[in-house]
Amino acid sequence: MPYHRADTSAQADKLSGIVEESDLYEGFAPHVETSEIKTLDFYNLPKPTGKEPALRSYTEIQQLLQLGKKHIVKSILRENSWPINSPIRSQLWPTLCGQHLTKQNMLDGFYWEMVHQVFGTTELSEKPIMLPAFVDATHCLPYHLTATGRAVADRIVNVLGYDCPDITYSPVLYPITSLLLHFMSEEEAYLCLAGLVGSKEKTFINQTKLQHEVTWKTVMQIAKKHAKSAVAYFQRICPGQKLERVFMDWCWWILAGLPFQHLVRIMDCYFHEGIKVLYRIALVVLNLFHKECQSNNEWSPDNIKNDIGNALIKFCKKIPVSPAKLLHAAFSIRGLSTQYISRIFIKTEMLLKSRSVLNSGSKQLIKSRSSDNLPTSQSQVNIQMMSHTLTIREKLHSESCRNLLFTLWSWLPVRITMYQPVLLYTTEEHGCSLTTFYVRVEQHEPTLLMIKTCNNEVFGAYCSSRWFERNVKDDKGQRQAYFGTGETFLFSLYPERAKYPWVGIEGDRDLGHSSELFMAADSKMITIGGGEGQAIWMDENIRFGKTDRCKTFNNPPLCPSGDFEIRVLEVYGFVGI
Repeated sequence: MPYHRADTSAQADKLSGIVEESDLYEGFAPHVETSEIKTLDFYNLPKPTGKEPALRSYTEIQQLLQLGKKHIVKSILRENSWPINSPIRSQLWPTLCGQHLTKQNMLDGFYWEMVHQVFGTTELSEKPIMLPAFVDATHCLPYHLTATGRAVADRIVNVLGYDCPDITYSPVLYPITSLLLHFMSEEEAYLCLAGLVGSKEKTFINQTKLQHEVTWKTVMQIAKKHAKSAVAYFQRICPGQKLERVFMDWCWWILAGLPFQHLVRIMDCYFHEGIKVLYRIALVVLNLFHKECQSNNEWSPDNIKNDIGNALIKFCKKIPVSPAKLLHAAFSIRGLSTQYISRIFIKTEMLLKSRSVLNSGSKQLIKSRSSDNLPTSQSQVNIQMMSHTLTIREKLHSESCRNLLFTLWSWLPVRITMYQPVLLYTTEEHGCSLTTFYVRVEQHEPTLLMIKTCNNEVFGAYCSSRWFERNVKDDKGQRQAYFGTGETFLFSLYPERAKYPWVGIEGDRDLGHSSELFMAADSKMITIGGGEGQAIWMDENIRFGKTDRCKTFNNPPLCPSGDFEIRVLEVYGFVGI
């Protein structure tokens, strides 16, 4: 029968830093083998002085989340070292993961309906269940789950795979499932995973091989800057071994290496902040390991040079710092902003996608540069009939829709050119109103925004994120002024043809906030590009606009006068994305 935890709010709120031996395992679910869980045993740790601040309760955190004070919750999660057995996690973890849940229909009996649909019964089978193909069979880490707990984890992962067919490769999903099950019921664990997998604002779990590869390469690039000495040391002691082999297993340093007590505290923060927490932990692990290599013969070059990756996991199993010190070191790393990480991630992703096209053979490359990669003939006819921006007629100039479309399509990310364009909004048909613009456009990603001025200039932007993100609030509960990613770019089609990509693609250096102002919008205006000027700005009536040079794209004004009157605005989406 499904396990349902009794209400533990009173128990969860009675917390202290002192754990009585008699109730050492009170915080765990029934499918956990508590006898295997060891208490922390560190040397040279300072003894409690009795002056430590009281640990915060679940009720306090819940109230802060309801008030939208996520930044305060972030600080609390980082600083409060709840005991490993604390009952707070039976409520805290589901609440943290529930923030990210997008499918609200899951909240009432959804999971057990899915179980019955997949297995024909809600009774737990005694026979092993075949796991989905996206699971890494070599890393199905159960931690301290009993045999029943493992069977429950198998079932959860199967149901998730059935409900989310887009997950094609996700090796960390099973270990995360196991960790969740230590503190909650099967249904609660599933809902937590659904929130993490479906999150739109933050990344928690990679779900494809491309995302997995981009992530470990991002960690490697970040380490070259923030764990520079460790990376240089590895390259020096084993010059013949590729650095990539070390970083491919970065997540297993944490999930398969660190003691359970460390993992639980890391998860307290991870379920709120996302994968960037794991990035920070990985950097601390590298720096600590490098430090130990200098003073501990166990990690001498001769002992680790043949397999640094495995040595890192072994080091993590007996890491010489407490969970609190590990987290403190991780969150003390400076210059590791979300924007910086996002820039490295996007640049790496774009590079890998470009290489995949090149590696698929010359025929594919030729095809991507030819008219075969344009929209279908019918789509071209539809665009030519409907578009007022891609058709330009002047006394001395006639530009065909097909030629302009070919130019524009050659600038789009390769994966986007595989989809057919659809006209979402045009002022010619839908009127000149930002409200209508948002209703018709805001849920689509990406979009192609094209402006034709009263002087026949044609320019626009490829907008990588949904316009709905103008409503998303940051950790402080404030609407974010700018959003979008480094895939966003500007372009001009007439009289000049030019593409202006994000300046961050050119290098790894941190260019500052003014170079990451991609998209902004509210009820009064739309802006694309910022920093000492706005590349494109339009008013709420979609009638007047202006264009300046901006730091984000390092573009010239997209029309000579700077100010312009809009003859027509068109926005295209892509079918099938």
